[in-house]
Amino acid sequence: MSLKTRQLTENFGIEIIGLDLSTTPDEDVLREIQDLFLEYQVLYFGQQKLSAASHVQFGQSFGKLQIHIMNQYHESAHPELYRLSNIGEHEKPNGIFPDQGTHVWHTDASWEKYTGQATIIFCELATSKGGDTHFSDMYGAYARLSKEWKKKLKDKRAAHSLHFSRTRRHAHEPMTNEQRDSTPTVDHPIFRTHPDTHKKSVFLGDHAEHIVGLPYATGREWIDELNQLIVHDDLTYKHKWKKGDFLAWDNRCLMHKVESYDAAKEGRTIRRCTIIDPRRPN
Repeated sequence: MSLKTRQLTENFGIEIIGLDLSTTPDEDVLREIQDLFLEYQVLYFGQQKLSAASHVQFGQSFGKLQIHIMNQYHESAHPELYRLSNIGEHEKPNGIFPDQGTHVWHTDASWEKYTGQATIIFCELATSKGGDTHFSDMYGAYARLSKEWKKKLKDKRAAHSLHFSRTRRHAHEPMTNEQRDSTPTVDHPIFRTHPDTHKKSVFLGDHAEHIVGLPYATGREWIDELNQLIVHDDLTYKHKWKKGDFLAWDNRCLMHKVESYDAAKEGRTIRRCTIIDPRRPN
């Protein structure tokens, strides 16, 4: 079978057209999906009718699913799913952003020893304005980085910490001691090589706290500058969500963030699973 597709941007991203994922595809189709995933980094499957159980089952076809340490966001019957919603009493928007860290450029699970491979999202409820998800190409970011930066960052590693990013974005809702103790700081190469495509990319984002071997203040200054520098408008894709949208992306070579929206007026509910790559970044 050859899947029908449409490119989302000139550089990355593809829509797979007419594929029903209410049941898990056969091995040949899954193999083709995996090939497209590595080639295009973002896969958009259009609108799907997908139960939570089917969502988990499809995610497992990519690999082992993360059970996120922030268990207050777990889908009740399926802890593999991370559910973010601002719908409160009487099924009305409650004015609360459920995870403010998602509004800043980041890559999922960079704060773990074994980092995010794919993230796969289903949209239960979409906003009419705002709430779009932006993706930024980190292969392209590496290619465009100056020789000076490449020399300065050669063999450098960044320390990533969920507690660091969570405290900055959610000081009003700190991690519990158990959550913090379960997520010690880890370090990864700033220039990582994708384990499947063997291409180099920049690996930073909001969870990156400091640079190993540099004074803390210097590392923070570099990371803040780089997180701005590595995003190029012509190397981004903005996805405007519609109810039922199903989308997957590669955390090893992309950063992403969610646009702000009026959480008191606009309802937004998504559920996602993140597949963990069993190979440490190098």
